[in-house]
Amino acid sequence: KSFTYILPAAILSTSASAFVAPSPASSATPQLSMAVTDNAEVAPAPITPNPAIKLAANGMSLLKPLFALEANIQAAALGAIANVDKDAVASDIATLKKDNKVLIYTYGLSPFSTEALSLLDASGYDYTNIELGKEWFLLGGEASETRVALSAEVEGGATSLPKVFIGGECIGGCAELASLVESGELEAKMKSAKAKRKGESDVKPNFFTSLFA
Repeated sequence: KSFTYILPAAILSTSASAFVAPSPASSATPQLSMAVTDNAEVAPAPITPNPAIKLAANGMSLLKPLFALEANIQAAALGAIANVDKDAVASDIATLKKDNKVLIYTYGLSPFSTEALSLLDASGYDYTNIELGKEWFLLGGEASETRVALSAEVEGGATSLPKVFIGGECIGGCAELASLVESGELEAKMKSAKAKRKGESDVKPNFFTSLFA
């Protein structure tokens, strides 16, 4: 059964070695782990997308049919073995979208995920990172089903990660996030979604706290 993964694995490993992006400040642990960026006050750094990573991310769309086929086969096989509840997976995604103004699904070793995390770090806004696994070929049953479920969030059904959500809406992946940065639209989207800046308190002042401050 391992022959079904040889071509995509070779393609992805080549992409990862060719484009090395800086490590993001936020961290996550594997296997559907969730990490929220810390609340320390951080001044937004200038955002400059990596042009090589963006070009490669756009080029990955050519492999979309191949990855979609592979993703569905993987999810069907591993999901059945693990007896994964697809409805529960969809419910988890919906809950995370609702509870997080900015949400991203990533692979730990993907240069595209690393670049997207770097762009979000530089934006100065808090976000939640869900790392499905180190790479697509290392996913378990639940993560494989989640990967397929996430493909329904974008037009065309791309199964690649990262997947970035702002205000509950999936804006796409690394290439789309980079485009928003370059056009200057990311800030407006963050504000429209009422995303919280790093270091911004969740507690809003009221009359009484202001009176006795």
